[in-house]
Amino acid sequence: MSQLPDVPLDQEVLVDVKPAYRADESSQQESRYVFSYTVTIHNHSKRSVQLLARHWRITQGSGEVQEVRGKGVVGQQPMIGPGQNFCYTSRAILDGPVGVMEGAYTCVDTASQRPFEVTIAPFRLAGPNQIH
Repeated sequence: MSQLPDVPLDQEVLVDVKPAYRADESSQQESRYVFSYTVTIHNHSKRSVQLLARHWRITQGSGEVQEVRGKGVVGQQPMIGPGQNFCYTSRAILDGPVGVMEGAYTCVDTASQRPFEVTIAPFRLAGPNQIH
């Protein structure tokens, strides 16, 4: 029987998100507020992991919630080696100037093929002149 890692992988694979308002793509008249977000996934474990799927929960300022699920991120299912990072940028379009995103990645330990979830903490999307 294989020995489990000392620390669960979901605690050693961490996610940082940096959102940004895209004024050049947004239109207040059309109720279209575009945000980019750059995600960095840090693998602090001693094992290689692969990101298989994503699940986002996007809450509009109006309270409306949208769920987004899909394979991988930006068309990839990246392999992230021990001590490595994977970074990508994507976007979200809201109908108001404020919202919140949160979610999870489904990953797999490539050695054991054991799946695990990595939580993405809630982060705020806010256009210009919004209270932070």
